[in-house]
Parts: sequence; structure tokens; C-alpha cells
Amino acid sequence: MIRTRTAFAMAAVTLLAATQAQAHAKLLGANPPVNSTVAAPRQIVLKFSERLQPRFSGFDVSKGGARVPMKASIGKDRLSMVGTPASPLAPGAYRIAWHAVTADTHRMQGAYTFVVR
Repeated sequence: MIRTRTAFAMAAVTLLAATQAQAHAKLLGANPPVNSTVAAPRQIVLKFSERLQPRFSGFDVSKGGARVPMKASIGKDRLSMVGTPASPLAPGAYRIAWHAVTADTHRMQGAYTFVVR
């Protein structure tokens, strides 16, 4: 009886840990791609592994430390963030800093760069 309870408890803990580990948002892809050199994009799209909580997710774009004005929103699929620059991006290096919250309420964040030629 004790072995059965112990086995059940271990299985429950393992299953719970696996479920929680899978519930964090990960950046799956981006346009412009990470570390790329591109023509000035009309939109910036970040695609994630989990559905995002719109109220707590977003990203900022900066060039030389100055924030770039942008209209950003969560895509209808709730797996992506989409941003449209207020004006065309000038040549130079840009940094995207994102933060994402999914159903598990853990905040994930990351950043990457790209260059406009």
C-alpha cells in the first residue's frame, strides 16, 4: 500500500513538473529574423510557442538606446506579437526587447538585434 502511494505521488510530481516546464513562452521565430540584415521592414512579427496574455505581453524596438515609436499588438492567433513602425526604419542596428506572459502567469523575456541596410 505504501509503495502504491509513493509511486502515485512520484508520478504526480513528475507530471506536474513536466506540465509547468512546457508552459513558458519561447520565441519560435521572428521577422526580421534574429541577427539578420534586411531592408526596412513594414512590420515586425514575433511568433511564440504558447498563447500570450495580451495585457501582459509586448515588445519595444530601440536604435542606439532610443525607443522607436511603434504600434504593437497581439495577433488574433494570440501566438504572435505584431508591430508597425510609426515611420520607415532608417538604416542602422535595432534591438527588440520582448516580454511575454502565458496562461501559467510566468513572465518570460528576451532580446535580439537586426540591422536595416
